[in-house]
Parts: sequence; C-alpha cells; structure tokens
Amino acid sequence: MLGALGGEGVLASEIDPHARDVYAQNWGIKPEGDIIQLVEQHLDRVPEHTVLAGGFPCQPFSKSGYQKGMAEHRGMLFHEIVKILKARRPAVVMLENVRNIAGPRQRETWDAIIGGLRGAGYRVPSDPCTFSPHLLPPQRGGSPQIRDRVYIMGTYVGRRRSRKEVDIEPVVRREPWPGWDPTSWDFVKHVTSSTPRSGLGKYHITREEEEWILTWNDFLVRIGDAPLPGFPFWSSYWNDSAQVDRHAPQWKQYYEQKNIDFYRAHRREIRAWLRANPQLRSFPPSRQKLEWQAQDSVRDLRACLIHFRPSGIRVKKPTYSPALVAMADTQTPIIGPLARRITTGEAARLQGFPEWFEFGEQAESKTYKQLGNAINIGAAYHVFREHVLRDQEDIAATLDGSALVQAVLTSSDCPLLTRPIDDVGVG
Repeated sequence: MLGALGGEGVLASEIDPHARDVYAQNWGIKPEGDIIQLVEQHLDRVPEHTVLAGGFPCQPFSKSGYQKGMAEHRGMLFHEIVKILKARRPAVVMLENVRNIAGPRQRETWDAIIGGLRGAGYRVPSDPCTFSPHLLPPQRGGSPQIRDRVYIMGTYVGRRRSRKEVDIEPVVRREPWPGWDPTSWDFVKHVTSSTPRSGLGKYHITREEEEWILTWNDFLVRIGDAPLPGFPFWSSYWNDSAQVDRHAPQWKQYYEQKNIDFYRAHRREIRAWLRANPQLRSFPPSRQKLEWQAQDSVRDLRACLIHFRPSGIRVKKPTYSPALVAMADTQTPIIGPLARRITTGEAARLQGFPEWFEFGEQAESKTYKQLGNAINIGAAYHVFREHVLRDQEDIAATLDGSALVQAVLTSSDCPLLTRPIDDVGVG
C-alpha cells in the first residue's frame, strides 16, 4: 500500500518468526521481534518516519477471544505506539483492528485509544471508521470478502488543536462506493480466475464433507418452497419430545424455541428427511446444524459458498465470502460449485495481495493463518487515500508530509503494488 505510493519502509515489528521470514523475503526488512522491549529500551533506534501504520493485536478485543481489552498484555501494545508517536511525530498514524474494538464492551478501551492519540497531538474522530473491501468495486481495489475492520486515522496537529478539534467525522463511512452494488460480486470469477486447474486435488472436499453437504441438500429439497428463516437450524431439536432448556442462556432458549416451532410446522417433511438420512446422527454435533444465509439463492449448497464453522455449516450466496480467519486450513471457505476449499493463492488474492507475493516453503497452515491476520490492502489504501486527501494541508505542513500528499494526489484510485506493506510496520 505505502510502497505503491513511493514510500520506503524503515522499521517493522512482528512477533511471529514465520511471519517475520515472509516479511523479510518480500519487503527486504527483517522485522523486530518484541516491539515493547525495543521501545522501552531502544526508542532511539526508531527512525524518523512520515507514516506510522500499525495493527496491534486484535485478540484482546475480538469476539472470539476473552475481550479483556487493555487489561490483557497484548492490548498494552498500543501504549508503545503512543510512545513512538510522541517521540517521532509522524504526519499520519493509521491503526487497524477488529470491529469489536469500538463495541459496547470495549467503550473504556476505545476512549483510552482516542484519548491517547489526542494526547500525542493527533486529531482523530470520536467515532470509528469501519469499512469492508466488498463495498468497493474491483477497479478501486475491492474484493469479494466481508471484512469489517476499524481504521483509526490521525493527523498530527499538536496537542492544543488535537484536544480542541474533536468534532470531525470518520473519513469513510461503511457504505458502498457510489454506483457500486456489492451483490454484483462473483466470487468464482473474481477470486479463482487465474488459479491453475492442475494441482488442486488436496483442496477438494472429503467424502465425509460431501456427505454432510448432500444430507442437508436433501433437507432443502424435502422442505420444498417453505420459507427458510434466518435463525440457525439445530436438528437435535427436531423431535416430538424436544423442550427448551430453561437453564440455558436467554439467547439459546430463543433459538431452541424457534427450532421446535419450525419442526412442528414442518413435521411431516422433517420426519421423512430424518428417516431417509439416519447418518445425520453420526455427524459431529456442529455438522448437525445449518446456518442458511443464502437468502433467495438456489437451494443447493453446491451452488453457494460453504463454511464449516464450529457453530455449524454456514451457507452464503456465491457473491462475497465471510472474513478470512487466522485458523487452520480446514476453516477456510469452500467454493460449492468447485467442491473445494480456496487455495492460499486465492486467499491472498482475496486480501488484495499482488500475484508476485511469496510465502516461501512454509506449511500452508501458517500461510492461511498469516492471511487471516492480514490487513486487506484495497480497503486500507482506500481509507488511507481519502484521509490524506481530506487532511492534505495539515499533513503537508509536517515533516515530509508534502511528499506524501503529492504522491497521493498523483496516484490512481488503486495503484499497482510494487512492494507489499505489513499491517504492523512503520513506514
């Protein structure tokens, strides 16, 4: 992203040794390991720079974690970023994290982040800037993936102004680019177009997975034209004796009752399906659940995008996929029409990585993990560019800010990446 604007990286930090190797291979810089130790003991080794781009660990704020926020050691990394900002005063700071960092359970954390940046002299909005790459058309760097991330954009204006100029709006709203319809995405066309046809056998679904798909497809056939509700199907409650567990959390009781009601409304069809598919009860519990999120698509899992999640089999339209996650390769999306998982190359394309980017000889599970943790290049560039265009006068007045503004003004909407940028680097 920044390399495409003519920027040159001067320092990077990454605690994962495998990710450091990949970064060095593509970027030419061996990232520092523990940024906390570097800042606390050798802050003078942090060079002057125009932009600080950071993605401090998201696990303390993610819904999939414990949501301890700043109370968790990894959440404290933000304080080291503030120390660098106070020492070097780069013209622009761009931070990225999961959407939940600005959620109601992290209100105290969010206020601390905004307060810390303003205390370092950066003008930042009080409201989060949330954006996803599927909201951009391909010619502007978009990709068919719902990946809502919070981008915290700040411009150095000094502490007096940063504490006074607080009534500013996020530079980008979570809405489609004018004239673009996100449902126009075609996942297969935009992600798999340049994938070689050979050597894909290891990505094909297993016989067991195929059985799960065919079993639930039979359910869709037998249910006919009956409306498919938005709640997840829990087949374990599809029997005459099922009752709501009054000791369960309220949210779970709600779904239990919804499934019991659905069974009673379609008892004849469901019982016929259960008799015809006794293998269902031998499936893992999570595979006895279906989350149909494909709305009015053809009622065929093989025509959709499939995600085998711990919570159930999630099915979506073949337009754009759920967000890539930093999990084993078994958790990657399955392209129904191709009966296989996406490859690492396709996952990289989904994140906006250029075709020349190399992950070396590391295990694919590590590559999937790194891509699941990566920033989406197209979405990040869009947010960054709009921020620089809006604040160009203040940016140009700071250090080498004028060169940055000129680079953005003369760039295209989505420039060809000539070198990668890591979301935990300083450049």
